[in-house]
Amino acid sequence: MTESPSPSTPCPCGTGRPFGDCCAPLLAGAPAAGPEALMRSRYSAFTLADIDYLDRTLAAESRDGFDRNETETWAREADWRGLEILAASTDTAGGRGTVEFVARYRFRGKLFAHHELASFIHRDGRWIYADGVINPKAPPRVTAKVGRNDPCPCGSGRKYKVCCGA
Repeated sequence: MTESPSPSTPCPCGTGRPFGDCCAPLLAGAPAAGPEALMRSRYSAFTLADIDYLDRTLAAESRDGFDRNETETWAREADWRGLEILAASTDTAGGRGTVEFVARYRFRGKLFAHHELASFIHRDGRWIYADGVINPKAPPRVTAKVGRNDPCPCGSGRKYKVCCGA
């Protein structure tokens, strides 16, 4: 693990809050208030190469794909450039949440933007990372097909072929 920032330093996760009031308590073992807080703390853990924290906040069923050595190499060698939260949702009653984010970093001379839709579950009083979809795509746009002799969707009362379809 690399040296932690001082408690008064801005938190690596990008909230603008001091590290000591933001992610430091979570990295020390406090439970995250929700999926977004956990995602931010996991980003901070990557910047600090705190692989133990990343392992502790990973769902057991997702550990098969977790390579500690590879993750540590990536975390230590990357020059972390910032975290942008695009969207976050929490279903407290269902114990599930998602966070869509972009983590920017430089690795071995190349700039990367890791875009992910991460899923979280609430288990035993703690939020944990379940899995994620990299480069999520929006669902395809669905448009209604209008036949030539159907009423025009503009509401004119005329047939489509003599109105907007002309």
